[in-house]
Amino acid sequence: MRIRAARADELPLLQDIERAAGRCFRDIGMPEIADDAPPPLAVLGRHRRAGLARVAADGTDTPVGYLIASHVDGNLHVDQVSVHPDSARQGIGRALLDRLTEHAVDRKVPALTLTSFADVPWNAPYYARCGFRILDDAEIGAGLREIRRQEAAQGLDRWPRVCMRRDV
Repeated sequence: MRIRAARADELPLLQDIERAAGRCFRDIGMPEIADDAPPPLAVLGRHRRAGLARVAADGTDTPVGYLIASHVDGNLHVDQVSVHPDSARQGIGRALLDRLTEHAVDRKVPALTLTSFADVPWNAPYYARCGFRILDDAEIGAGLREIRRQEAAQGLDRWPRVCMRRDV
């Protein structure tokens, strides 16, 4: 598996990966998440132009996973990391997170952050295995608070959510 920058012509493939990965939520009683639209092409394009969109490509150089990030509260925030179910459980998500960590180290960024469902096995428990820890309220900066506010407005607080951090 090769981790590299996403190309503009691949952005629709990233949406397809997101749709496929989202289907797993239907199996655990979260159909609203399964049916959620992937990030719009304009959003994916902004991440790509900022150098914060990475793909995991298979032997034919076709993306099977992706990660997009942004700068939030002085850290790199993982906006989305998704792996196609056909390529799941092969360390691809962790490899994408590790590559973002390298990017953070190179730029002297202190940490990665993300928001996640607390009780979904491939969300917060997975990220904890990848070195993230749950933040308490006092540790959550203004940018993360705004992200959580937007998530709540989208109805994501129907299920428990957490903010997490991985120091680099």
